[in-house]
Amino acid sequence: MMTRSSIALPPVRGSIAHDAPLKDLVWFRAGGPAEILFRPADGDDLAAFLAAKPEGLPVSVIGVGSNLLVRDGGIPGVVVRLSSVFGKIETDGLRLRAGAAALDGAVARAAADAGIAGLEFLRGVPGTIGGALKMNAGCYGREIKDIFVEATAIDGQGRKITLSAADMAFEYRKAKGAADDLIFVEAVFEGAADEPAAIRARMEELSANREASQPIKSRTGGSTFKNPPGHKAWQLIDEAGCRGLMRGAAQVSEKHTNFLINTGDATAAELEALGEDVRRRVLEKSGVTLEWEIKRVGIA
Repeated sequence: MMTRSSIALPPVRGSIAHDAPLKDLVWFRAGGPAEILFRPADGDDLAAFLAAKPEGLPVSVIGVGSNLLVRDGGIPGVVVRLSSVFGKIETDGLRLRAGAAALDGAVARAAADAGIAGLEFLRGVPGTIGGALKMNAGCYGREIKDIFVEATAIDGQGRKITLSAADMAFEYRKAKGAADDLIFVEAVFEGAADEPAAIRARMEELSANREASQPIKSRTGGSTFKNPPGHKAWQLIDEAGCRGLMRGAAQVSEKHTNFLINTGDATAAELEALGEDVRRRVLEKSGVTLEWEIKRVGIA
């Protein structure tokens, strides 16, 4: 990939790397590099960079890459990766404030320790709070909108803004009101009071169910397709004969058919092509068009 080293980037207190590999930062362990990888020192560093960056320079953000397929040509422009500075978690009564880089599971555990119920489902959501906000992540009948109070984000011009639930306009696996240029830095959630032991017990049950039914120890990207209205994606995929289907080293999981797996050295192209093959077969079998849940980014 050609880098933009000739473009003058604003000074930062964090780190900047050119042509930076991303495959080890995403769960699939596949895909190309970031043209520029920026790890801001803190929110002010991020805001200052966005305010002063060259006009027209694309900016995207990744968390831990649990629901992301980076195409083999890599991601042009600047890729922002938030550090542990953005991962702080604090509780106050029945409210919890979490940085966008906080792991969903860590937020669930912190809520349990504080006796805040209602956030248990986050134990079953892979990834970070930033990604969970963008896609209204959820499982086992609960989603982000059910616990959301407000979020803080920085827009493409470096301005810090606060978003309410109405601003977010949550839909199934989507925050329709969150503009593409927003980078979330933290959020506030609210639950209900309960005994920490009871909350932990529910979390352990959820975690055990997830481990028993999903290939969470494989190189995967989480649920591949959204559940169509009135259907379960895994069932449609299974009925279309796709269980165990392979393309190169990419495979449809035999444990849970709505998961794609990198069984070895699969390319992003193989994983995406396998997903498109699944979509075609499901459409032919059932007449239902599956919509990607995994975010696919970059150049093929």
